[in-house]
Amino acid sequence: MTHSDFFLQFILDSPDCFPCLKEFWPNPKKDACFPKAVEFLSFDEVLGIILEIFSVSGACLAIITAVFFFYHRTTPIVRANNSELSFLLLFSLTLCFLCSLTFIGAPSEWSCMLRHTAFGITFVLCISCVLGKTVVVLMAFKATLPGSNAMKWFGPPQQRLTVLTFTFIQVIICTVWLVLSPPFPVKNLTTYKEKIILECALGSAVGFWSVLGYIGLLAVFCFALAVLARKLPDNFNEAKMITFSMLIFCAVWITFIPAYVSSPGKFTVAVEIFAILASSFGLILCIFAPKCFIILFQPEKNNKKSLMNKN
Repeated sequence: MTHSDFFLQFILDSPDCFPCLKEFWPNPKKDACFPKAVEFLSFDEVLGIILEIFSVSGACLAIITAVFFFYHRTTPIVRANNSELSFLLLFSLTLCFLCSLTFIGAPSEWSCMLRHTAFGITFVLCISCVLGKTVVVLMAFKATLPGSNAMKWFGPPQQRLTVLTFTFIQVIICTVWLVLSPPFPVKNLTTYKEKIILECALGSAVGFWSVLGYIGLLAVFCFALAVLARKLPDNFNEAKMITFSMLIFCAVWITFIPAYVSSPGKFTVAVEIFAILASSFGLILCIFAPKCFIILFQPEKNNKKSLMNKN
């Protein structure tokens, strides 16, 4: 280390270097040590406020969409493809938007455990709903074929069980992670010499990447099924919306990995929040915006005859 990293004191005209403690930094004259500045993504800084606005706006958008769909719940376009899954998807998207708020603020023992587990569970719930809707599209088309009873084997009870099963698996993964080696707050003294970064250590990298990997596995599976269903007749064209939404979702999280690894300090947290918000907005806009547009501006298409049109 150089003299610039030490507190200098002159004794008998002979310079002696005395190191500052790890959490302290020398002043410009090198004759005293002062506490290092502490950095984390706070609620009152510009970047934090921007992310908070997008998070709360996304949650409000999901709630407004749910209320709008509930008001029009008897219309064919809302009832098509299991409205129960649609409402559950909107509920999970609301939680996805709100869980990004747990990443803002000074890390604590509870916030470190909550942020990653809440994110992992809510996103699996969300993707499970999308997966269920995709399978419904495929089963509904097969049900129109002569002699087919496909919907008998994937009715509402089976759809609920599918969502519950996939989500429960993620709950188990998160529980094992928290029991064996949970995330915890840590002071990062190595990234910058002149300041301390407050962040959450993963505890177990295997646990963190298992949570992300399971979400990615479900997303890829859902995307593959949606691609298979996108060429079905127009009355089942929700698969096209799901395909596009999952394409955005996968693209966001593929680019997230290198950005997450290379981002320093509080920007690591900002990148993760951005990925959560971007993928959540992609899902809600791609899946629900076209239906809201038809209900509001093309009500003549919101009937059973138009939905059953195969041209």
